[in-house]
Amino acid sequence: MYNNPYMYQQNYNQQNINERIDNQIAQLQQMKEQMRNQQPAINQTFQLAPTGNVMRYANTIDDVTKENVYSDTPFFSKDMSIVWVKDNKGNIKTYELNEIIPKDNKDLQIESLQMQLAELRKEIKNAKSNNEYVDESNESEESTNVSNVSKLSKKSKWSKRNYKQYDR
Repeated sequence: MYNNPYMYQQNYNQQNINERIDNQIAQLQQMKEQMRNQQPAINQTFQLAPTGNVMRYANTIDDVTKENVYSDTPFFSKDMSIVWVKDNKGNIKTYELNEIIPKDNKDLQIESLQMQLAELRKEIKNAKSNNEYVDESNESEESTNVSNVSKLSKKSKWSKRNYKQYDR
């Protein structure tokens, strides 16, 4: 058995195969190391869509209802007088905008004087209407006094001249 030449050849082939496998494993490990060292740099740039800082314009509320939104979104009219706020459920709230102009001391003083003037005018109107009511009541009282004068007799202490002074 020891002298069998096939056995020697079989051991030699086995060694050869083992060496080839070991060489291939070593090559694969080298390739693996190279791949780790040669990882390309990842440069990714992201462009995110604008979220809430976008102003949307609409002419009418119908334009607002047609738009799809994913969060509370304001829609402005072209003249900036109306704002529609639409939520993701489709509900729309309408607001009216008014410009607030800052006032200095002179403007504030003019405004307060105008308010005082308007109040005084109201008081004058009220006083006139009250005077008319008072005048009407006085006229009715005077008419009763006049009738009393006619009923007085000539023998009374009062003369016609005294009555005329009293009526004034």
